[in-house]
Amino acid sequence: MAEKLKVVPLSENCPCAEAARGKAHRDPCVVIILGASGDLTRRKLLPAIAALGRDGHLPERFCLMATGRKSMSTPEFVRSMMDGIDKHIEGGPPSAEVLERLSKVMEYVPANPADRGEIEHLGRRLEALESKYETEGNRLFYLSLPPSVVSDTVKTLSAAGLLTKGGTERSWQRVVVEKPFGTSLATAHMLNEDLREMLIEDQIFRIDHYLGKDTVQNLLMLRFANVLFEPVWNRNYVDHVQITVSEEIGIEGRGAYFEEAGILRDMFQNHLLQTLCLFTMEPPVNFTADAVRDEKTKVLRAIRQWRTPEEVARNTVRGQYGPGTMGGVVVPSYRQETGVAPGSTRETFAAVRFFIDNWRWQSVPFYLRSGKRLDRRISTIFLQFKTVPHMMFKATDSDRITPNSMLIRIQPNEGINISFQAKAPGVDVSLRTVSFDFSYNNGSTKRPPSAYQTLLLQTMDGDATLFTRRDETEAQWQIIDPILRAWQEGKAPSFPNYDPGTWGPSKSEELIERDGRDWFNG
Repeated sequence: MAEKLKVVPLSENCPCAEAARGKAHRDPCVVIILGASGDLTRRKLLPAIAALGRDGHLPERFCLMATGRKSMSTPEFVRSMMDGIDKHIEGGPPSAEVLERLSKVMEYVPANPADRGEIEHLGRRLEALESKYETEGNRLFYLSLPPSVVSDTVKTLSAAGLLTKGGTERSWQRVVVEKPFGTSLATAHMLNEDLREMLIEDQIFRIDHYLGKDTVQNLLMLRFANVLFEPVWNRNYVDHVQITVSEEIGIEGRGAYFEEAGILRDMFQNHLLQTLCLFTMEPPVNFTADAVRDEKTKVLRAIRQWRTPEEVARNTVRGQYGPGTMGGVVVPSYRQETGVAPGSTRETFAAVRFFIDNWRWQSVPFYLRSGKRLDRRISTIFLQFKTVPHMMFKATDSDRITPNSMLIRIQPNEGINISFQAKAPGVDVSLRTVSFDFSYNNGSTKRPPSAYQTLLLQTMDGDATLFTRRDETEAQWQIIDPILRAWQEGKAPSFPNYDPGTWGPSKSEELIERDGRDWFNG
């Protein structure tokens, strides 16, 4: 294990930290959550809004309208949301004053988002709420809805006059669309076409909560605010890169959803490919939404696609967890989960080897993997550099030098570790591995905001930097679709093929060992 050296933590008073604190005053607005009776609102959205209020980031004139199919009164909704805030808020509880303010500006209206009459009734209630809190017509629609109803919902909102293409002369109107954005290239393209008829691109915020994580955003700061790394961030010095997102939990009651999605759609098409883009993209001309997304899209278009069944078989692995125990607790197999077919061949684990065919990264392999019921919950990027070109220490016991590496911990224990070689103490000439380690928890009294807290704030500000653009979304599906098609048309492995608490099927080890490498499981 590498010995750690102490490093000085970053200052919270640096110019970039000051800029990150955002606007002092925001446009007044109303947030309208459609599908608000679902778990996302209670566990993520309302706790994030409460955290924004706690930290002084909500507009002075702000209100919230929630709607869903479930019949309940506004007081019932408020009680449920307050309980969710209490249980799920990150970074400490808000003050009593903030909670009281939120409770007073919430209103719940039962409505079917596809029913024109019910949406028109919602509109009348919305106008009354806007008048009461003087939000000046600025509307943020958050569609916490399945992809299959997004188009019809936006059409209904537009037909009812609640949503206008381009907004109005005096106010803005924005729509947040939750992932998954479609289920294939064809469905994503169709959804984009539908939204384009009713909205302009600047109004559409395709949310990927992974991009809201501080450590994911820090990839840009690490690369483009430091001269130290750029000279070696290329094929001349990098041996390979691994991106791992693993979870201990199973599908948590989402059997019906997971049967449709699987881990490739759920994690690779969005989270992992977006992380890969931020890690490998060229420097944008400036830190604006389109400049950043232009460079990410270039990466996506340069990723080598596996089109034939033979290419897919050689460069991908899929798995499904069986029954077993984790932490002394008996857990069911995927096929035993509620809502899952007894003979399901849906994957709960995937590993894929990619190459990026451009000047910077040609021939460097990128190994991506993600799965459920794995050994532990981690999200990491592991970069291994090439070994030194000449071994000059042959007279010592250091005939083999461990390559330098960088580990970026996205979660938990967010931070960065850089390992390198140094002389071991003593009279003999021998080497040891030591490391510089930066942790977000060192030297800072502030915890990073939750992903939804960051992204909701960006939508209020109209900043789409951390949201995916239309061409990005379709480029991601162009990479994933051929793999899904080959899996669907080919014979599935004998599932289940890995035990809970492991690192997935043995073939995932073979995938990387064929290249003379090993997975980093730290």
